[in-house]
Amino acid sequence: MYLRKLKIGNVELENNLILAPMAGVTNQPFRMICKEFGPGMVCTEMASSKAIFHDDRKTNRLLNTEGEKRPISFQIFGSDEETMAYAASYVSKMADIVDINMGCPAPKVVKNGDGSKLLLDLEQAEKVMKAVVKNAKVPVTLKYRKGWDNDNIVAVEVAKIAEKVGISAITIHGRTRSEFYTGTADLEIIKQVKQAVNIPVIGNGDIVDEETALRMFEETGVDGIMIGRGSFGNPYIFQKIAHFLKTGEKLAEPSKEEKLQIIKKHIDLAVKEKGEIAVRELRKHIAWYTKNLKNSSEFRSSINQIETEKELIEKIEEYFKTL
Repeated sequence: MYLRKLKIGNVELENNLILAPMAGVTNQPFRMICKEFGPGMVCTEMASSKAIFHDDRKTNRLLNTEGEKRPISFQIFGSDEETMAYAASYVSKMADIVDINMGCPAPKVVKNGDGSKLLLDLEQAEKVMKAVVKNAKVPVTLKYRKGWDNDNIVAVEVAKIAEKVGISAITIHGRTRSEFYTGTADLEIIKQVKQAVNIPVIGNGDIVDEETALRMFEETGVDGIMIGRGSFGNPYIFQKIAHFLKTGEKLAEPSKEEKLQIIKKHIDLAVKEKGEIAVRELRKHIAWYTKNLKNSSEFRSSINQIETEKELIEKIEEYFKTL
């Protein structure tokens, strides 16, 4: 009943479960691993419109989606119309959907007026949305928070502006910027947003398992859900939620052999993409994959000095043998 296809503009997703864009996490290897477990869409890490405008090499790398299954949403951030218009036009050549970030709470992003800071200047937020919609060649979506703080709750107002200027779907995270990731996501505000507009609304925040996914659908009436931190070390969350929504039954946890194979595949993809430097970046992913397993904190400490793929795989295989 809740699991279904989702149409965003002229793009049809196989299902309405989406991997959220997350800086430093949803790079190409992680997207490819998650995609194997069946989300309807994955999203790139957020890319700075200014960096795209200045043809920054590091940013261009974030936009590499070669060999990936579609559809893919490309997320851009910025607060001036000119660079956002340029970035929208540029990423449209590669993207199925262009997503505008108005939710990022990171201090280095908001200090420039970007991300969730735009929720304090709705006039400017509207100009940015208009510029992106006008210059993108594909459907445009918006991801944002319910407001800057509890004195500035603008979720419904932003949704109405987005619909008015031609945004094709919105994702609402049920927290303010000042809350960052503390407390619990406000499902009531997500429900209000859903009732206020006719474009698809995607709910985001605190979806970590089958029950929280079902609750988001039941209590808000959203058209789809977006999963962020719940996917850390847990790419199978999409498969588990889809199965549960379809059948009401839970899939068994992956076996340690299956988990080991997924980790090894993730390492292989990351090293192919970036070379051995990826080993350092993989440490956090491996910490997430092994969280709550026996002696996992000692194991995590032991991999923090490892610099080569060969050593890392040996260490992981050795650890899994002890489980």
